[in-house]
Amino acid sequence: MDTLVNVMQGLGVALQPINLLYCFIGVFIGTLVGVLPGIGPISAMSLLLPVTLSGTPESGIIMMAGIYYGSMYGGSTTSILVNIPGEAASVVTCIDGHQMAKKGRAGPALGISALGSFIAGTFSLVALMLVAPSLANVAIAFGPAEYASLMVLGLVVLTFLTQGSMAKALLMACVGIVLGLIGLDSITAMPRLTFGRLELIDGIGLVPVVMGLFGVAEVLFNTEQAIKRDIINAKITQLLPNKADWKASAGPIGRGTVLGFLLGILPGGGAVVASFASYALEKRISKTPERFGHGAIEGVAGPEAANNAAAGGAFIPLMTLGIPPNVVMALLLGAFVIHGVQPGPLMITQNPGLFWGIIASMYIGNVMLLVLNLPLIGMWVQLLKLPYNVLFPLIILFTIIGVYCSSNNVFDIYVMVGFGIAGYFMRKFGYEPAPLVLAFVLGPLLENNLRKALILSQGDVTTFVQRPISAVCLALALLLLLGPLLPSFRKKREMVALDEGA
Repeated sequence: MDTLVNVMQGLGVALQPINLLYCFIGVFIGTLVGVLPGIGPISAMSLLLPVTLSGTPESGIIMMAGIYYGSMYGGSTTSILVNIPGEAASVVTCIDGHQMAKKGRAGPALGISALGSFIAGTFSLVALMLVAPSLANVAIAFGPAEYASLMVLGLVVLTFLTQGSMAKALLMACVGIVLGLIGLDSITAMPRLTFGRLELIDGIGLVPVVMGLFGVAEVLFNTEQAIKRDIINAKITQLLPNKADWKASAGPIGRGTVLGFLLGILPGGGAVVASFASYALEKRISKTPERFGHGAIEGVAGPEAANNAAAGGAFIPLMTLGIPPNVVMALLLGAFVIHGVQPGPLMITQNPGLFWGIIASMYIGNVMLLVLNLPLIGMWVQLLKLPYNVLFPLIILFTIIGVYCSSNNVFDIYVMVGFGIAGYFMRKFGYEPAPLVLAFVLGPLLENNLRKALILSQGDVTTFVQRPISAVCLALALLLLLGPLLPSFRKKREMVALDEGA
C-alpha cells in the first residue's frame, strides 16, 4: 500500500506540465543522440548539464535521466540501419541487426528492439520501486568507513572493466581524485592546489571537465576517423514482429531483462557489459548458434532488453547509496549535487517527491520512446545523412555556450579547452576518460568519509577492516587489483573489458 501511495505521489510530480515537457525533451534528445554516431549519452549529458540549472531539481534530473535511457533506444536504429553503433551499448546490435536489415527485415528488427526495450525498461522500473526503499533502509547502517570502502571498490571495479591497460586506468582514477581535491579543504577550509588563482578556490567545475573530455575531445578524435555509412535505403515495412519473431524473442527478452538489471546495479557494469553478456548467453544456450551473426532476431532482442534494463538498474546504487556505478551516473550525481540534493539512503525520506517523481517520469518516458521510435523511423533515417562537417562545429559551439552559461566565467572555457585537448591525447595513447571523471566526482566524497572515519576512530586505520561491510569491500577491491597479475585472470579480464565511456 505504501508503494502505491508513493507511486501516486511520483505521478503527481511527473505529470506536472513542466516536468512532462522536460521528460519529452530528454527522451527526444536521447533518441537523437543514440541515432547520430559519434556523440553518445555522456557527451550529450555533458553538453546539456548547464541547461538543467535554470529549472527545478525535478525537471533537471528528469531530463538528464531521459537522455540516458533514451539513447539506449536510439542507438539500435543506427546499429540496424547503418551498421554503426550510435552509442557503446548498441555495438552488439550491429552484429545481427544489420544482417536482418540487409535481408529486408529491418522492420521486425527495429520493432523487436523498441518493444523489447520497453518491456525491459518497465521491468527495471518496477524492480527499482521494490528494491530501492529496502536497500535504502539497509544503507542507513553504513558509516563513513563503509562508504569510503564502497567508493574504493567502485573505482577499482570501473578500472578493472575499462578497455586496455589497467595500470593506465588506475592512473586516470588517481588523477581524477587529485583534481577533485582542488579548492578549499572541506574540514580546515585551507586552499589546496589553487596556485594562487581565485578561480580555483571553489575547485574545478564538473561541467567544463566533462564537456572537455567527452564533448571537445570526441569531436577532435572523430575528425580523424573515416566513418563509412552503409545506410539501408529500402522502404521499411512491417515494424510489428510476427508470431514466429515473438516466439524466438520472448526468452531472450526475459533473460536479457533480468541479466541486464542485475549487471546494471554492479559498479562498473552498466549497459555495455549487459548487452555483451546477453548476446554471449543467447548464443551459448541456442540450439542453432550458427545463426548468430547472420540475422538471428534473438541477437537483437536479448542485448537491447539487457542494455535498457541495465540503465534502470544503475539508478539503484546512485539513489540509495549515493554511489554512481558508472560514469553516466557520476554525471547525474553531479547534477544532484549542483541542485543541492544529496542522493543516498535519506533521499527517499527527505525528498520523496523528487525520488518517486524521477521513477514515475522514467515510465512515462518509456511510453514516449515507444511512440518516438516506431512511427518516426523515417525521420531518424534522414537525420543519419547529416554531414559531420556541419554537426561537429555545432557541438563545439554548444559546448562553449553551455560552459559559459553555467558559471558566467571565461576561465571555465579555458578549462574545457584544456581538458578537451588532454582528452584527445588520452584517447590517442589509450588512456580512458571514464575512470578520471568517476574519480573526480567521488574523490571529495571519498576523502570526506575517509577523514570522518579516521576522526571517529581517533586515527586507527584498522577501523576499515574491523567493520565487516568495509572489510569485504576492501577485500574485493584488493582481489581485483591483484587478479590481473595472474595470467588466467588477466585473460578473462581482457575478454570482458569494455569501453563504457565510448
